[in-house]
Amino acid sequence: MKIKDTLGKKRSISFEFFPPKTDKGRKKLLETFENLSVFSPSFVSVTYGAGGGNRKDAFETVKILKSLNKTEVLAHLTCIGSKKQEILNLIEEYKKIDIKNILALRGDPPKNDENFDIKRGEFRFAKDLVEFVKSKEDFCIGVAVYPEGHPESPSIEKDIEYTKAKIEAGADFAITQMFFKNSHFYRFMERMGKAGVKIPVIAGIMPVTNFRKIKEFAFFCKAEIPPELEKKFKDIPENSPDEFKAGVEYAIFQIEDLIKNGFKLFHFYTLNRAQAIFEILKEVKP
Repeated sequence: MKIKDTLGKKRSISFEFFPPKTDKGRKKLLETFENLSVFSPSFVSVTYGAGGGNRKDAFETVKILKSLNKTEVLAHLTCIGSKKQEILNLIEEYKKIDIKNILALRGDPPKNDENFDIKRGEFRFAKDLVEFVKSKEDFCIGVAVYPEGHPESPSIEKDIEYTKAKIEAGADFAITQMFFKNSHFYRFMERMGKAGVKIPVIAGIMPVTNFRKIKEFAFFCKAEIPPELEKKFKDIPENSPDEFKAGVEYAIFQIEDLIKNGFKLFHFYTLNRAQAIFEILKEVKP
């Protein structure tokens, strides 16, 4: 089933996983997937490394999760530095295993290539990938959106212009980057509405189970850590039960506020772990 056909009718939850690199990691992922399946997600997604670095691992993970036949699988696909034939070969492989949904991303430059030139590939932007995939196959296509603006966008105004362009290229739905201040999401949705963008937007939720690591990641992504969140973790020891509890409580607060304001689509960044998601979904029913 195409994801666009499951959105808009009711509340929806979905989960993101990353491709494991070891047998132990694969076992842990499958346990997490099975445990979270009790919540009947609309879909699960599998991430894709910078510059396509773990393309093989990502494909194998998608293949395994799809074979379990418990839910739809959204395959991430990045295009930075890629040739059109490479992308065409990969989407043909996804077709063979009955993947119907693609998350089309530009992706980040490879971290181990200081001389990487974005212009050397045949795709410069996610918009180009959306157009290419739509011209070749009838996939349901999602894109990433950024409530606080993409880190490389020169302004909020330009960001919504670029966002609208990739959606008009053929995207069917969007998933937000993590955010920790709901007002950023609400203002983003207002900008989308004023720009005439009407596709479903899924709120990306990252439970803060390790505040130091999340803060570092948020700095890289330019996602604001609001003062109330900083204060909540100020005197809590790292990797303690209290830190875990505080992170779960904050995610519940975010989701309940979003529901109260009429939003009903939620995508959880799991980090291949189930416990925090379990605790959150015991308290709120998106």
